[in-house]
Amino acid sequence: MKFLHFILIPLAVILTAFIGSKITNVGMSWYNNRDLLNIPSWTPPGFIIGIVWTVIFILTTISAIIFWNKVPLGNVFYWILGFFIANLLLNILWSALFFGLHYIGLAVIEALILDLSVVMIMILLYPFSKLASMLLLPYAVWTAFASYLTYSVWFLNR
Repeated sequence: MKFLHFILIPLAVILTAFIGSKITNVGMSWYNNRDLLNIPSWTPPGFIIGIVWTVIFILTTISAIIFWNKVPLGNVFYWILGFFIANLLLNILWSALFFGLHYIGLAVIEALILDLSVVMIMILLYPFSKLASMLLLPYAVWTAFASYLTYSVWFLNR
């Protein structure tokens, strides 16, 4: 049982990625239809987005495992755990709002909350493990970029 987190954390991240990708795939015909949706010309191609998310999910998994091993049980541990879990759920929710329901305006707000959750995890982790915190920096940068991209899509389609 002591090492169960080495299995559960990667499984939770893989499940998040799987659910998010399934929801995204459902909305791809809408997203790719330029008669229905305008997107900025600077939008990265899908394969780049896939590579970035793969790297982010790997780094997040490593960060979460370090957190589990470094942060002593107590209030801060549970706060960080809560933010990690909320972050996984927010990640899926963005896909559902944007690709599943086409609620672009709500997806903008949700993307900002997702980014805030990453920053909060980084801040809470930093005193315990600078490495675990910094492993999330690409995630924070990407979600900030994704928030701006989502806003830009909303702006072009309002």
